[in-house]
Amino acid sequence: MIGLIQRVSRASVSVAGECIGEIDRGLLLLLGIERDDTQASADKLLKKMLAYRVFSDVDGKMNLNVAQVGGGVLAVSQFTLAADTSKGLRPGFSSAATPDKARELYDYFVERLRAAHPKVATGEFAADMQVSLINDGPVTFTLKS
Repeated sequence: MIGLIQRVSRASVSVAGECIGEIDRGLLLLLGIERDDTQASADKLLKKMLAYRVFSDVDGKMNLNVAQVGGGVLAVSQFTLAADTSKGLRPGFSSAATPDKARELYDYFVERLRAAHPKVATGEFAADMQVSLINDGPVTFTLKS
């Protein structure tokens, strides 16, 4: 499982011109699910993402996690994160989970995220989404389980 997290001042996701999820300060999580991923992979990534220290403390050092700053999490499924880009000029998706498995694990991840964190918004699985954000920093990290 691959999570691309971005520290944001604000982020939103829209489908067909309608905003379906938005947060103020927090993390935008783009979530890529690979064929070998399991619920254990989801749990590991979730725990790491929520604990990851990307927000500044009073000394300006990245020592605080999203919960410590009262931030939100906007979780968006991102199929293309599972792409193999090591060869040629076109991505391959053989390492990506099947749509059914990916949906199951995405739903599981979101359910666990909502149980663990008070401010959660999401995109719509497999939809054509438009994501808007103000990346604070910019600060972006790739997390893998």
